[in-house]
Amino acid sequence: MSDFLDVTTSLTARRWVGPTDDLMRQAEALAQHTGLPVALCQTLARRGVSAEEAERFLDPKLKDLLPDPLTLKDMGKAAARFLAALKSRQRIAVFADYDVDGGTSAALLLTWLRDMGHQATLYIPDRIDEGYGPNEPAMAALAQDHDLIVCVDCGTLSHGPIAAAIDADVIVLDHHLGGETLPDCVAVVNPNRQDESGDLAHLCAASVVFLMLVEVNRLMRAEGQKGPDLIAALDLVALATVADVAPLIGVNRALVRQGLKVMAGRHRIGLRALADVARMDTAPTSYSLGFLLGPRINAGGRIGAADLGARLLATQDPNEAQALAERLDQLNTERREIENAVRAAAIAQAEARGLDGPLVWAAGEGWHPGVVGIVASRLKESSNRPAIVIGFDGDEGKGSGRSISGVDLGASIQKLAAEGLLVKGGGHKMAAGLTVMRETLEPAMERLSELLAKQGAGDGGPADLKLDGMLMPGAATIDLITRLEAAGPFGAAAPAPRFAFPSCAIHFARRIGESHLKISFSDGLGPRLEAICFGAYDGPLGPALESHAGARFHLAGRLEINTWGGRQSVQLRLEDAARA
Repeated sequence: MSDFLDVTTSLTARRWVGPTDDLMRQAEALAQHTGLPVALCQTLARRGVSAEEAERFLDPKLKDLLPDPLTLKDMGKAAARFLAALKSRQRIAVFADYDVDGGTSAALLLTWLRDMGHQATLYIPDRIDEGYGPNEPAMAALAQDHDLIVCVDCGTLSHGPIAAAIDADVIVLDHHLGGETLPDCVAVVNPNRQDESGDLAHLCAASVVFLMLVEVNRLMRAEGQKGPDLIAALDLVALATVADVAPLIGVNRALVRQGLKVMAGRHRIGLRALADVARMDTAPTSYSLGFLLGPRINAGGRIGAADLGARLLATQDPNEAQALAERLDQLNTERREIENAVRAAAIAQAEARGLDGPLVWAAGEGWHPGVVGIVASRLKESSNRPAIVIGFDGDEGKGSGRSISGVDLGASIQKLAAEGLLVKGGGHKMAAGLTVMRETLEPAMERLSELLAKQGAGDGGPADLKLDGMLMPGAATIDLITRLEAAGPFGAAAPAPRFAFPSCAIHFARRIGESHLKISFSDGLGPRLEAICFGAYDGPLGPALESHAGARFHLAGRLEINTWGGRQSVQLRLEDAARA
């Protein structure tokens, strides 16, 4: 594979990789058959979409892609027990994880039950005092006052805590990796159970909850009853899917696409209040779910009261929604400040240890457990390696990890726990959590490095920049961007199309804020384009492009529509550059 535009080492030290000749031929054939723009066909070809599939791919229908809920093991038992609890007016508790996926999963159940005239109890553990997932004291206490406990986005590995719920039935609706045995309860519905096919492994927990409600509604219809409108709940499923970085493939595409339409209607009081405090003034996109709404909902579980996000998503009270949204926005600002301090210390430590091995890791005293996952994500992005960040409180450390494509971190963490090097640990392919004692930290990280190396972690340098093709500034129009968006939503496992603009002159360059760069550029033949590069001065891009001295550059990034003062214009989200 040749270097695209002969860029072997860009300003960010990356090699540019363009589409293969075979992929270009497929894109051209696709354009001839469908009449779609070549730039869009390049994106479709990369996703393996044929001419016959193009129309269905660009307009994914939930009715065509939604799996039969009963294909998941234990689903029939879970739906029947849940419906029986509703009919008998039994006391129901929802035990949820403290992140976006857990909060949305809980809100799905709480609002569905409320629409059926039934109030349920919400319980979300405190991240610091109780840690992730069910714990024995909480489950025992809930079991005394409830007939059914539904664990969402957690519970698959919680044998002891579920056994402690002596007087209540328990249903688990989860997506984290399962162990060799399952807890003894009514049902464990989880596409990542070891005895599942793996065909639905990409679902987040909220999607599993949604599928159970689909099955419950179906059971009610068979009895001549009508359940709540589940299409209206897809805003929550979309938010969870994007915020939990679930791959946007298969049914996930349709769930997010439809959920964004529902969210645009601004009917959910809590999301409307949150969008307003986040200053979202355009229709929601997967970007706004992942970077504006998601972090604010997460902030409660990270450094505040764990149940704030779920309460916001489930509330019907506009005043409560406003107060919760403002509190979460404030906590998110505090979270950023804490994160910046931990990130600086973690990066310094990881760099001193070396960034060229199969694992990048850092551990520190008093690092807030609510931000170690975000910092691990930053380390992973900068090093193109799986990363672990651990905060110690005394001799016990709680950490979080993020992985790269093709390396299953969750399975390796589970193996470490089984070998006794961790107090506990689990997760999924791309993210995992762990608890480790100080005395076993070094051997645990050494063993984890070995396990990850066997999967190929550490083989490459900085990630190649993959480009869909080349565009001239004059071809970058609002109409083209609108057509490209039909191939979305974009996110995990479905990156937004990225194009190179060759040999461009920079007409204007200005630093924005502390670290961002705004430029305008052209090829000298057509109109000028605006570009924004966030964090440009955290690396070499900002200084090099600001002091361009008339030099021409190849520029690469993703096209977007910028809305300002009611006016729309084309903008390039600049990611890299190389001297032409």
